Amino acid sequence: MYFIKKLSCLAALFLLLFAMGCQPEKPKSSAEKPAPKKKFFAPEFQRDSAYSFVNQQVAFGFRLPNTSGHKACKEWLVGKFKSYGLKVMEQPFQAKAYTGKTLNGVNIIAQYNPSASKRILLAAHWDTRHIADSPLSTERQDEPILGADDGGSGVGVLLEIARQLQATPTNIGVDFVLFDAEDYGDNASANPKPESWCLGSQHWAKNMMPPNYRPKFGILLDMVGARNAKFPKEGVSLHFAPQVVDKVWRIGQHLGYTRFFDDTKVGTVTDDHLFVNTIAKIPMIDIIGMPRPPDTQNSFGKHWHTHNDNMDIIDAYTLRAVGQTLLEVIYREAAGE
Repeated sequence: MYFIKKLSCLAALFLLLFAMGCQPEKPKSSAEKPAPKKKFFAPEFQRDSAYSFVNQQVAFGFRLPNTSGHKACKEWLVGKFKSYGLKVMEQPFQAKAYTGKTLNGVNIIAQYNPSASKRILLAAHWDTRHIADSPLSTERQDEPILGADDGGSGVGVLLEIARQLQATPTNIGVDFVLFDAEDYGDNASANPKPESWCLGSQHWAKNMMPPNYRPKFGILLDMVGARNAKFPKEGVSLHFAPQVVDKVWRIGQHLGYTRFFDDTKVGTVTDDHLFVNTIAKIPMIDIIGMPRPPDTQNSFGKHWHTHNDNMDIIDAYTLRAVGQTLLEVIYREAAGE
C-alpha cells in the first residue's frame, strides 16, 4: 500500500422550576428504573497465541506468489482455519504485476457460522513485499522481505479471532478473507497507479466469493503488530464508512487502548479496503499502522519495506490491543449493541 496526503447550572434549574410553580421530579422507584442495557461478552484475546501465528508465517520465509514459501504458508493457513471448524474456500487467480510478471495468487476465504444472515467481514493480506524499497532501506534492496508486520501481523490476529470464535460460539457470522498479491505494487514511478497494488482484493471484489456476499461492514488489518504502533483514522475509511470507524475507535479507546487508536485524521491509503469499497460496494475500514506523521519518510514506520520487518518489531501487546477490540466489536454486534 502507499499513502497520499490530503489534506449546568443546577441553581438556575431550580429557579426555573420554582417560577413555573413546579416541583423537582421525585426519584423513580426501583420498579420505575429504566431497563439495563443489553450485556455483551467477548472472550479474552490471547496475545501469545497471535504472536506464535505471526512467527509461524515468518518461519516460511517471504510469502511471494510463485514461490515454495508462499505455497507452504497457504496450505498451513487453510489447515489452521479448518482446524477451528470454519468453512474454507480457495480462490486462485492470475494477475500481471507492474513488472510484467504473471503472479499466481490465491485468496483464502474462511467462514464462521456460514448460515447466519448477519455477517461481518474481517480481512488482511498474507503476501509479502518482493523488494526492500523503502526510502530508509540501506541494504539488500532487491531482495524480498519477511513481512512480520506488513502481512503477518494482521493474519496472526485473524487466526486468533477464529480460534476464539470456536471456543466461545456466537450467533453472528464472521468471514475471514486473506488477500494475496497486495504488496506487489509500483512504488517507484513518479505517478504510480493505485491499481498496481492489491491485486487479490481487486479480483475478489470483481468475482465475489461467496456469490452475492453482503456483510454489514468490513474491517481490514494491515501492519497491526509493531511496537509503539498508532492507528489514525484513515481517509478512505472515513469517506466510505465513518460510522464504522467511530464504532471501532470508540470501543478500542473504551478498552484502554487509546494510545493505539488515535483520533488523528490522515489522508487516503491505497490498500485492499479501497477496492472492496469501490468495486464490491461493501463499507470497509482500514486499521493500519502509521506511527509517524504523514509528511515524514515512512509514515508507516521505519521498518516498512525494509529487512527490519521481522519478529524483532512485533509486540504481543499491540496484537492484543487490535485483537481484543475486534472481538469486542463482533460480540457487541451479536448482542445487538
